[in-house]
Amino acid sequence: MKLKKQVTVCGAAIFCVAVFSLYLMLDRVQHDPARQQSGGNFPRSQISVLQNRIEQLEQLLEENHEIISHIKDSVLELTAHAEGQPALPRHTPNGSWVLPPESRPSFLSVSPQDCQFALGSKGQSPDLQMLAVYSLLPFDNQDGGVWKQGFDITYEPNEWDTEPLQVFVVPHSHNDPGWIKTFDKYYYDQTQHILNSMVLKMQEDPRRRFIWSEISFFSKWWDNISAQKRAAVRRLVGNGQLEMVTGGWVMPDEANSHYFAMIDQLIEGHQWLEKNIDTDSSTDIFCHMMPFYSYDVPHTCGPDPKICCQFDFKRLPGGRINCPWKVPPRAITDANVAERAQLLLDQYRKKSKLYRSKVLLVPLGDDFRYDKPQEWDAQFLNYQRIFDFLNSQPNLHVQAQFGTLSDYFDALYKKVGIVPGMKPPGFPVLSGDFFSYADREDHYWTGYYTSRPFYKSLDRVLEAHLRGAEILFSLALAHARRAGAEGKYPLSDYALLSNARRNLGLFQHHDAITGTAKEAVAVDYGVRLLHSLMNLKHIIINAAHYLVLGDKDTYHHDPAAPFLSTDDTRPSQDSLPERTVVKLDISPRFLVVFNPLEQERLSVVRVLVNSPHVRVLSEEGQPLPAQLSTRWGSATDTVPDVYQVSVLARLPALGLRVLQLHKSFDSHSMLQSSVRLYLPGHDLPVRRQEPVPVRVLPASTEDICLENQHLRACFSARSGLLQSIRRAGEEREQRVNSEFLVYGTRTSKDKSGAYLFLPDGEAKPYAPKDSPVVRVTEGPLFSEVASYYQHVQTVVRLYNVPGVEGLSLDVSCLVDIRDHINKELALRFSTDIESEDTFFTDLNGFQIQPRRYQRKLPLQANFYPMPTMAYIQDTQNRLTLHTAQALGVSSLSSGQLEVILDRRLMQDDNRGLGQGLKDNKRTRNRFRILLERRTTASKAQDGRPISFPSLLSHITSMHLNTEALVMPVAQEKPAPLALRSFMPLSTALPCDFHILNLRMLQAEQDESLPSAEAALILHRKGFDCSLEAKNLGFNCTTSQGKLALGSLFQGLELGSLQPTSLTLMYPLGTASNSTNIHLDPMEIATFRIRLG
Repeated sequence: MKLKKQVTVCGAAIFCVAVFSLYLMLDRVQHDPARQQSGGNFPRSQISVLQNRIEQLEQLLEENHEIISHIKDSVLELTAHAEGQPALPRHTPNGSWVLPPESRPSFLSVSPQDCQFALGSKGQSPDLQMLAVYSLLPFDNQDGGVWKQGFDITYEPNEWDTEPLQVFVVPHSHNDPGWIKTFDKYYYDQTQHILNSMVLKMQEDPRRRFIWSEISFFSKWWDNISAQKRAAVRRLVGNGQLEMVTGGWVMPDEANSHYFAMIDQLIEGHQWLEKNIDTDSSTDIFCHMMPFYSYDVPHTCGPDPKICCQFDFKRLPGGRINCPWKVPPRAITDANVAERAQLLLDQYRKKSKLYRSKVLLVPLGDDFRYDKPQEWDAQFLNYQRIFDFLNSQPNLHVQAQFGTLSDYFDALYKKVGIVPGMKPPGFPVLSGDFFSYADREDHYWTGYYTSRPFYKSLDRVLEAHLRGAEILFSLALAHARRAGAEGKYPLSDYALLSNARRNLGLFQHHDAITGTAKEAVAVDYGVRLLHSLMNLKHIIINAAHYLVLGDKDTYHHDPAAPFLSTDDTRPSQDSLPERTVVKLDISPRFLVVFNPLEQERLSVVRVLVNSPHVRVLSEEGQPLPAQLSTRWGSATDTVPDVYQVSVLARLPALGLRVLQLHKSFDSHSMLQSSVRLYLPGHDLPVRRQEPVPVRVLPASTEDICLENQHLRACFSARSGLLQSIRRAGEEREQRVNSEFLVYGTRTSKDKSGAYLFLPDGEAKPYAPKDSPVVRVTEGPLFSEVASYYQHVQTVVRLYNVPGVEGLSLDVSCLVDIRDHINKELALRFSTDIESEDTFFTDLNGFQIQPRRYQRKLPLQANFYPMPTMAYIQDTQNRLTLHTAQALGVSSLSSGQLEVILDRRLMQDDNRGLGQGLKDNKRTRNRFRILLERRTTASKAQDGRPISFPSLLSHITSMHLNTEALVMPVAQEKPAPLALRSFMPLSTALPCDFHILNLRMLQAEQDESLPSAEAALILHRKGFDCSLEAKNLGFNCTTSQGKLALGSLFQGLELGSLQPTSLTLMYPLGTASNSTNIHLDPMEIATFRIRLG
């Protein structure tokens, strides 16, 4: 009670300080002569004076904001450790549940300066915006002659007389880490032979060049070669003959990958290179476009593939492959070199006409090329003869040679006369992207945005576990080292962590996460992902075990009998998780709950138990609000002797919370759910389970509505599907009508497959055999509507809690279309939002890209990737669909959002895979629907080619993608002496900051062990302030990008802090004694730190 009075007093103090500060500001602006204009005549009227005063007022508001922020921090500290337990809900006479007001204050305090970024007032305007380009292009698919997608290219013979053409031919071999064969099979059959031959053949002539990209393959080869061969490789890299390009673990897919995983695989590749090759590195954003149909040899020397194919010397007569254009290559001899060189030069010249300089890049390679010594000889010897001839003819005005990417870009920078890395004059800046892509006709590659959604979902589960394991392992190891207990800690976990990084990295490959590999290869990826997921759960368990022990001296790691159990298990790589059931007995069972978010969260934590007689207590023994519900195995059957307990718990940022489960017949704090089952026309047997009441009713025509303090959501009782949402304080409901749809595929020769989406027209309504069973569960902490259809079970849940979880609808769709033939299942939301032809999708979870429905393009061209979110909006409302897995999305009509849930296709789509998509799994797709009110929007502002989520939207996405992990203390363990919740952060992070990773770096000598250093990767998010942020019920303060890292980690000292490049390849500036940092909005910054 005393504390509540303190909080009230502090709250009143804040209000008084704010009002008084504002009064002082206005008073100072009016009466302080120093702040007035120096002249007395105001020759340009009083507007300039007014403008000056507004600027002064803004400055004072900023000062005031900082003062209030400090006071709020003080209030938070006062209340952080006090009465932190959420109060129990109460049942009102009208049958609804009401939550008492929060015992702690909540703030949304955003600096006005932090809102400027989303308004687009800073930054360079692009010369080319792809949305504008799309509106200009006719997309009329004209026949371009030999260059089918292009046009005839002509030139004057004397164009290079004053400035010769420089040609760099870049030999390469594109090695897929899994596609038709598994990663290992490709390595043993082809890749090792490519790299072995490379070492031999490159040393035969110093003019030869080769580039390599995939470090996953290169590192496997490196582990199997001699020290002598390694030394030869280092020499080739050192003298510029061999160049590592991009140097990631794989070449990642650009549509479905999340930016955490993209950066992580880049770090993994770069760290491997730094440790093993020890080479110079550089990064640049200067781009080169490949203009023709493909990256293979026939489509890279120039516009005519019939001619270019004649210069792919692997296709010489007598080989296994030939030229489809029926004109074979000819070996270069003294007799034909003049004619052959002239023919090739004509293609080089035509290609160069598409670029802004006289420097030309010509790739020379294809998938798994150079796997036999004969091909090395055929390509390098024949091309060298052509180069020697061209370079010996001054009248041709050409200089041709083998090159690397660095050779090409260095020559280009030299040609335009500037230092590498600077923006070259005369080259345009482009913004936007190149989705969606068609390689010919209307064959749009929009199917793979959804293909194999089961593995797309598993990818994100592994990603969340990897980030959580990295952070918890780093913190546990730092605390163990500080306590001198490093010898007791299982350092062998680092090798498992490293392996998980590499398996997640491997899956980012552009034939893995895309769902476009052979079925056996997909299984191989799945086994790797599952293996690493299980290992990461054990790493988290080991770290949590150490960190929650009150007495660290009692820590003992026993791999045969872990202290904690995992939250769930997966029997096989293609099965959904089965949650752990906690068995209650006389002594209390303890739970350790891990919150991987850097923000404190008030969450409903779900646990399965074997008895309905249960109480949930905090570690201090205080009762916590909990809701009891039955576990349903099907539409009408409960699972015997399994109950779900949903606990409202406050979880510390990046921390561990200890809870107790007691078997108890005193159910004071256990609040029961009630269930209504609406059965369609025919009778179905219902298996009930005491003590949760279940009422069985016939199908109803009335709406079902769920309500909390923020939202009211209404559903059709007949379909069980969402119909409308109404926000608190608004009279009008917003129509949000959901329905399932089915796309077929064409009857013509070309049909949908793993890559392509070629529908047979608009989607048709999903028409199941039977009407659904609809189940309504209502309770104090959450209520939900579940509908059971033949091919999809959907659950829409509304949490009755303050803060983020209660501000949106949680949606789960369990999809099983294994009996479909050439069908794709879609979920469409239809609203009254006047979005017209515009919608927004994210790129890799990092930024938002506006999209426009193009009526001049076919339906399939208007689908886009959605890794984390998509939204539609008008000047009043924004509706965001958040997703926990990458899927394809579109808005085919004003007010609509539509997502493809799964696709089952019986045939190959002729893009090399040779299979359809017939290995569908039962897949759970998870979403959140967030409806926000816009307060300061305008049509002009919405027409700009940038957009940002709100802070609430960012945090909602994080909650969906980063679930709390519940780890029961193993049953056979005796009751521990003392378990303490672990709170690693001493202060709350600004809520626009995201700790992307805290990643232990590997030891110098032994890569299976961690070093004393870690990489701290921070991302400051860009956000839109124009969405209403009243009564959000969670704490959120921004700091204009400032963060004090020195005091961030409680109980640990920051020994060193060195800003580095994104992947730690080189330092940025000198290490400073200051531990205060600053990030701009959207910036990702990496720091090499030492914690201890």
